[in-house]
Amino acid sequence: MTPPIVAVDTVSGRIHLVRGQRVMLDADLAELYGVATKVFNQAIKRNIERFPADFMFQLTAEEHDSLRSQIVTSYAIDPLGSQTVTLKTGRGGRRYLPYVFTEHGAIMAASVLNSPQAVEMSVFVVRAFVKLRELLASSRELADRLDDLERKLSTHDQAIAGLIDAIRRLTSVPAKLNRPIGFTADLKDRKP
Repeated sequence: MTPPIVAVDTVSGRIHLVRGQRVMLDADLAELYGVATKVFNQAIKRNIERFPADFMFQLTAEEHDSLRSQIVTSYAIDPLGSQTVTLKTGRGGRRYLPYVFTEHGAIMAASVLNSPQAVEMSVFVVRAFVKLRELLASSRELADRLDDLERKLSTHDQAIAGLIDAIRRLTSVPAKLNRPIGFTADLKDRKP
């Protein structure tokens, strides 16, 4: 069976920011790798020594609630096409907090599963993480350039304002003294 074609954008839409790290949910990885979440997690637990804390960790209740509200409101797209994916919130849902995997953990999970689909999908997962990293780097670069431009503009604005002020002083005509025609005597100079 050939694995379905998955767009990198679809995978990158399933990458979330938790504890300052980009991670994917165990259920999303299991779906991408073509196995049930329960089977996926069992394979991980059988090989737990391959998953240190920087590869995988379990969400807290607060993190899970926050992530669940983000996912439900963003209408994540199923990698096979048209269905929308939502987390089950009623009976029949998860009975434990989900695990999340960093980029390295997702690759390690593919090697633990060792199925052709898992190996092929791990390539898409890596590409999605790399794409997000590139987007972040380019947005950081853009922000730095905007800051530089803003600093330059503020110094240019000050210089231009100084030039305009100097030009106004040079081009201003001194006020003429309007003297009356004829002889006038100053009243101040008179003595009583």
